[in-house]
Amino acid sequence: MSARLVTAALFLAASTAGLAAQDYSGWSCRDLWLERNQIYKDAGYCFSTPRAIRTFGNAGCVYDRQGDVPLSNTQRRIIEAIIRAERFNGCTD
Repeated sequence: MSARLVTAALFLAASTAGLAAQDYSGWSCRDLWLERNQIYKDAGYCFSTPRAIRTFGNAGCVYDRQGDVPLSNTQRRIIEAIIRAERFNGCTD
């Protein structure tokens, strides 16, 4: 592997790790909820709660179960970080 390719791979790994390491501590519960659910919306999740359907709609959705939604490892880490922040802040859906 060339030095240039190694450098590019390390840069990509560091930048995607930074996405999951986002500091959500200053975010409001509403913003955390919106950010988390936008990831699911973009991946084709069909929402079931009235609030989420009102906010995101279900046009073009494909997956009825969150566990079936094809998410990258980075997206999963981001969602986990958001959920931790929601719990820490005492957010409720």
